Amino acid sequence: MESSKQQSVTTSEVIHKATLAKQAAPRLSLLTTEQKNKALLMIADALIAETPSIMTANADDLRFGRENGTSDSLLDRIALNEHRIADMAEGLRQVVALPDPIGDILEQTTRPNGLNITKIRVPIGVIGIIYEARPNVTVDAAALCLKTGNAVVLRGGSAALSSNRRIVEVLHEALSRSDIPADSLQLIEDPDRSSVDQMLRLNGLLDVLIPRGGHSLIQNVVKNATVPVIETGSGICHTYIDETADFEMALQIALNAKVQRPSVCNSMETLLVHESFAEQHLVSISEQFIANNVELRGNEQARSLVPAIKLAADVDWDTEYSDYILNVRIVSSLDEALQHISLHGTQHSECIVSANEKNAERFLQEVDAAAVYHNASTRFTDGFEFGFGAEIGISTQKLHARGPMGLPELTSTKYRVLGSGQIRG
Repeated sequence: MESSKQQSVTTSEVIHKATLAKQAAPRLSLLTTEQKNKALLMIADALIAETPSIMTANADDLRFGRENGTSDSLLDRIALNEHRIADMAEGLRQVVALPDPIGDILEQTTRPNGLNITKIRVPIGVIGIIYEARPNVTVDAAALCLKTGNAVVLRGGSAALSSNRRIVEVLHEALSRSDIPADSLQLIEDPDRSSVDQMLRLNGLLDVLIPRGGHSLIQNVVKNATVPVIETGSGICHTYIDETADFEMALQIALNAKVQRPSVCNSMETLLVHESFAEQHLVSISEQFIANNVELRGNEQARSLVPAIKLAADVDWDTEYSDYILNVRIVSSLDEALQHISLHGTQHSECIVSANEKNAERFLQEVDAAAVYHNASTRFTDGFEFGFGAEIGISTQKLHARGPMGLPELTSTKYRVLGSGQIRG
């Protein structure tokens, strides 16, 4: 009986809020760039003004997480501080500064019969976003969706529910003083998994779903949704150190890719090292990782050089740790590195550190990933770092969008056809 009641409550909230967003979408799509930008600046100011109350709500999430044994890496994803909230506000201001893609003319032609056909960018409509842990996604999603004239229905993870609830309250209060309908932004607060199941089948209310989170969440959405999905992928990212790499550069890139923030999807999970480079430098590199509290797992060849490295199991090469754990594999050639990435990568972000331009170019051409790097950390795969202000996710699929998804990726197209009485014979 209780389960049936819970299902009814969940169904009511999800459908009710998606309906409100659907009703607000047409009004939102008519707003000018100036009206949307003004609203986003109001949101940015509100976030700064309400930093203390947001941090108080976030503290509740962190306390609940610690009491329930949440890992340190997940707690880091949930945690907010003044700096992170200021970054969220700055991301909003950067989105304001970006060109509004809505109304952009992509193609224009006049047919021999006199028809004038123009292809323009338009909002998608109502976007559903299902995500885990990171409260900053709430603000990023709101900024990008509202700037592109899309209503948005958010369903964050229960681990950050208090933070997300307070952030959306702040955003709603700011929107109530703007021209953007407050109903354009909705948060599903029911933590029961049935609320996710409902969203997956909201055809007619949601135009697209975007999942952000771990592999299991993404695959659940991809496999079970009847609403169209833009797949964002888990990040099993690699850094390959070629035999010609500069030691200090390779060390700093590898450390940054793993240690700077291991809980995020663009952090490195496997370090591939050419055997010639490894013979000279793997001991020193391993010492640096160990000094940064990183547990190392590797193949037999890596362990023969650094006994502190634990033997990696087969499953480790296919695991997104999002933690202070790193796989280390010694390879004999670029070919072996490419083969390993092809077998175990998730088409997210891959890097080669090399002074050999030919090897670097081959790596950039052959590796099938949303972002490929030469002599730079994979941590840069991020909408903020790419100049998008924020991102809705990092798409690892190949249709509609790939890589960090900014404003243009949240649009569809429409053909405007102008005639003077033409009929088809």
